[in-house]
Amino acid sequence: MTDLSGKVALVTGASSGLGAATAQLLARRGATVFGLARDAERLATVFAEVPGGHYAPTDISTAADCSAAVQQCVERFGRLDVLVNVAGAHQMRHTLAVTDDEWAHDLAVNLNGPFFLCRAALPHLLETAGNIVNVASIAGVEGQAYSAGYCAAKHGLVGLTRSLAVEFTAEKLRVNAVCPGGMLTPQVTNFQLPEGADVNLIMRVASPRGMSSPADVAEVIAFLASDAATAVHGAVYMTDNGKTAG
Repeated sequence: MTDLSGKVALVTGASSGLGAATAQLLARRGATVFGLARDAERLATVFAEVPGGHYAPTDISTAADCSAAVQQCVERFGRLDVLVNVAGAHQMRHTLAVTDDEWAHDLAVNLNGPFFLCRAALPHLLETAGNIVNVASIAGVEGQAYSAGYCAAKHGLVGLTRSLAVEFTAEKLRVNAVCPGGMLTPQVTNFQLPEGADVNLIMRVASPRGMSSPADVAEVIAFLASDAATAVHGAVYMTDNGKTAG
């Protein structure tokens, strides 16, 4: 079992799904968790099961909000050891129908936000020999129909992870990513198909083993966030039930 005692972890998307599961698991493993999401009410519900944790309603698509959230975390707990970028949004759309605002939103939530948080957190993580875990997606390593913005952003997040890993190779900082496949989260269970979409194209992303649970992927994140993963840097872990194994 991974031990995160004494570490302070900032987790985004902490109000539901994988973010909530990660925040609660890291806390059970000994970490002090600071959670970010837009919905204060849902954050409060999740953090009722995060002893000693704290949360702040935050719009991660805004650089100023990201900087303020990192500063608030450090001021409250005195340090930052782990940044877990979970927050994301995926809405399937016909590419020809994607508006400028929708494209910008896909990039803002799935790529800009993680970058803003990495940039704000890096000085603190370098002080603590900490680490970053970015949650990308199998959409970050392969194409998916009706998901141009999401795929572009998640490919970018994988690239950001690898770039930071190379840039900080001489430091004690570690940067890694996980790429989940289908998970039983609200993002998956509530998604809507674009009108006239080809279901066969969409099902190409499915694993014969079915979907993972958020708890399964949170375990991988906890490992990467812990000192048990000291030798892991610049890795992209596929947590997709074997979907991309071939």
